[in-house]
Amino acid sequence: MARRAAPEINAGSTADIAFLLLIFFLVTTTMDVDTGITRKLPPPVENPDEDVDVKERNVLKILVNSHDMLMVDGKRSDVRLLKDKTKDFMALHPDNPDYPEITTKFIEELGKEFPASKGVISLKNDRGTSYEMYIKVQNELARAFNEMKDERSVELFGVKYSQLVDENKIKAINKLVPVRISEAEPEDIGGK
Repeated sequence: MARRAAPEINAGSTADIAFLLLIFFLVTTTMDVDTGITRKLPPPVENPDEDVDVKERNVLKILVNSHDMLMVDGKRSDVRLLKDKTKDFMALHPDNPDYPEITTKFIEELGKEFPASKGVISLKNDRGTSYEMYIKVQNELARAFNEMKDERSVELFGVKYSQLVDENKIKAINKLVPVRISEAEPEDIGGK
């Protein structure tokens, strides 16, 4: 009995078909674009070994523990109050030792000196802090600084900061109301 040889399958075009399918899926598939929190990073530190001495009164300490509980300057607080607390802290309170020191800052774009707060917001999260709570805190801090910029812009130029088109005016407001948020590396704070 003679056996017949099995016919060969031509696989020469299989690679071409796979390549065409790959191109098809790459062209037709939409990719999700990740969005993040807009922050301007500070410039690199010139002397990393040098300690920067910031007075205690100039720092508003915000802690979020693993149970999403918020503490502002050692006292339990609600995230809904954070915007107003931040604005109050960063506002000018001359001769009040409970608030940040005040300095004068020459704003080149406006050609004169303005009083400015030396306040800094120090934010520290626990590793177990939920992403939702982290975003809520970030949003409240951003709202506080945006409202302060709007207020100064209306006071100086008669329009909100978001409506400014002159680059010099935008620079002036950014110098008058700098976003000073120091965010520490997350660690285990605990469930205080």
